[in-house]
Amino acid sequence: MATQKMLKFVTVGKEMPEKRDASSRAQDFHEIYREFADRKAAEQASRCSQCGVPYCQSHCPLHNNIPDWLKLTAEGRLQEAYELSQATNTFPEICGRICPQDRLCEGNCVIEQSGHGTVTIGAVEKYITDTAWEEGWVKPIRPRAERPESVGIIGAGPGGLAAADLLRRQGVQVTVYDRYDRAGGLMTYGIPGFKLEKDVVERRNAQLADGGVNFVLNCNVGEDITFDAIRGQHDAVLIATGVYKARDIEAPGVGAKGIVKALDYLTASNRHGFGDEVPEYDSGELNASGKRVVVIGGGDTAMDCVRTAIRQGALSVKCLYRRDRANMPGSQREVANAEEEGVEFVWLSAPKGFTGGTEVEGVMVQKMRLGPADATGRQTPEVIEGADYVEPADLVIQALGFEPEDLPTLWGVPELKVTRWGTIKADFRTHETSLPGVYAAGDIVRGASLVVWAIRDGREAAEAILGYLAQTGAVAAE
Repeated sequence: MATQKMLKFVTVGKEMPEKRDASSRAQDFHEIYREFADRKAAEQASRCSQCGVPYCQSHCPLHNNIPDWLKLTAEGRLQEAYELSQATNTFPEICGRICPQDRLCEGNCVIEQSGHGTVTIGAVEKYITDTAWEEGWVKPIRPRAERPESVGIIGAGPGGLAAADLLRRQGVQVTVYDRYDRAGGLMTYGIPGFKLEKDVVERRNAQLADGGVNFVLNCNVGEDITFDAIRGQHDAVLIATGVYKARDIEAPGVGAKGIVKALDYLTASNRHGFGDEVPEYDSGELNASGKRVVVIGGGDTAMDCVRTAIRQGALSVKCLYRRDRANMPGSQREVANAEEEGVEFVWLSAPKGFTGGTEVEGVMVQKMRLGPADATGRQTPEVIEGADYVEPADLVIQALGFEPEDLPTLWGVPELKVTRWGTIKADFRTHETSLPGVYAAGDIVRGASLVVWAIRDGREAAEAILGYLAQTGAVAAE
């Protein structure tokens, strides 16, 4: 009886017959959810103060018109809200799920700064775009006219896909090359499904393919096809490979079995979620089930690893970070989520080595303290002598960040200039590299960064490429 009363309250007076077939019940509950979600989205959106200086917008890398689409949402004009949202963001439903809003838009919300709790911008963005897909407001890519120019994009991550979307809508012929068997880059294989559902990414991939983008997958540039061959086949090229080379720990015992790289671990988990055969997952090599897990690192990738390990049924999960909580580079919201799920953070701790011989049994931990600030303004960790101890571990995951691969050497193009960090040197406005007609965007230029920055770079690069194609076309016509 109590359940029936609650159900009547939630459905705003709607009666639920006791005997219904499964599809009818599912439809009823879907309607209940939509009513509730509509109400919550409008409620949150109406909290926007429409302030004269929209810090949320200025702190969004894409400069999304957040106040205006919040206003439209509050007024129940969801389709207009979606259209305004997607005008500046190629993948709003993805950013709504995985952007660190606490460091960007929501963290700079005037209401949040006044102590009344932020408007949940990310949740509203996710909701209006999910609704747009459901209602058919997301239109297929259908260029008004086809153009003869062709662009090759190396890398099917967020930067490459954002550029592909923009170029294809202008009728440009686009081919995307990627080393993996599915498009999406780290959105597909790096970010866990509990943060970014894989059908959300696949839906966008399908939209691009249906719109005429040609995907060449399982293609490793430098091995399966040369960079020069790609340049020869296209009028312009965009390099959007991301950075995949993991930073390794240099310490005694690092080669022991059971010490793995974060991306290998996350990729195995995501492949398992897709239903792929993953021998390393099935054998337990890349599976945390029943194990004492230690994750080393403090960024968002480390948070993905600890939360994945919890879901795999780890016996315990600890995260070692050499600085304190306030100096952690990852999202504070993600840290709080991990703690709620049972992750233990061991602050001011760094690995000194590993015990166990051929198979890891523990991490030799050295305690740290924060000393004077370095050139970046962050306090430098210093070792506390005599405070070492051993943290038992069956699985150690290295999540120390990523570095660029040596693309000029791998691709045989020494004239492609890179920075002293190994990232590609590109104009910060046009994204053009040292090679004519070759552009670069995303992490391969910035270093490891956020999906939203890659989307911005990809869109900017696409606009620059369109200008380049127009210019070269005009020259050719003369």
